[in-house]
Amino acid sequence: MDQFFILLTSVKGQTAALCAALLWAAATVLYGRIGRLVAPLEMNLLKNLIAIAMLLATLIPLGNLFGPIDFLAVWLLLLSGALGLGLGDTAYFEALKCIGPRRVLLIMILAPPLTGIGAHLLMAEKLSAVAWLGILVTVCGVAWVITERVKQDPGSDDQTLRGIAFGLTAAAAQAGGAVLSHAAMVHTAVTPLRSSLLRLLGGAVVLVAWMAWIRHPVGRWNRQAGSKRLWAMLLWAVIIGTYLGIWLQQISLKYAAAGIAQTLFATSPLFVIPMAALMGERISLRAVLGALLALAGVALLFCG
Repeated sequence: MDQFFILLTSVKGQTAALCAALLWAAATVLYGRIGRLVAPLEMNLLKNLIAIAMLLATLIPLGNLFGPIDFLAVWLLLLSGALGLGLGDTAYFEALKCIGPRRVLLIMILAPPLTGIGAHLLMAEKLSAVAWLGILVTVCGVAWVITERVKQDPGSDDQTLRGIAFGLTAAAAQAGGAVLSHAAMVHTAVTPLRSSLLRLLGGAVVLVAWMAWIRHPVGRWNRQAGSKRLWAMLLWAVIIGTYLGIWLQQISLKYAAAGIAQTLFATSPLFVIPMAALMGERISLRAVLGALLALAGVALLFCG
């Protein structure tokens, strides 16, 4: 038993990333439904503000809100949030609306290798050959699953280029945000909870400024029928996908290499498979084999 806990402690970064991927998969289903009625920019801002309130409610009773913090870490985390949670998540929600989850998730698998390359260039972080092989195998497995043709995939031809552009923007922004956050977590003593709060604050500031600049109308969806149901779905999505998800993602970025953490976080599409099966959807052999291939890559990442 002691050996098990030692092993679990040594891979807590990888474990946290997988847990975050599971929670993000569930939240994405909810965000996809909410996004049909709520604009991506407004939905993203609401997501950040609600999560900020939850984190404050957690940090204040613990007495961890105030205290010394490295000045460089503050700026790195604020910039990380502005890039990854402000620009990146808004682009992700817009792409989700344009071309559907499968094609968006296909584009998003560019984020792990971009993160690994960025961490190598900016932080001289080196991954082993086994780790790079794990990233490649995992990415191929996820790609094989989500490129399967599905009749229900939304998105007309005139939206495809727009969706691809937003998807590429989201992948690059989230990779950049992960590298900046990883730098702050590794080189300073900031805790995952406080770093999550700083990232969300950075994202919220950018979104407020963005909405003010374009004079985006706020709250129109709240006057429609069924708005209470939307609020309930949004609250659950924020709890599991943003409050808990970002907290776990910050833990993974503190204790695992940036490229490995981002690759494991990108396995979220695989967790949708059992969710779909429980909801009565038929799961193809290709989806099962792709998931097994990706899991083999995950095993390599734990070993590497």
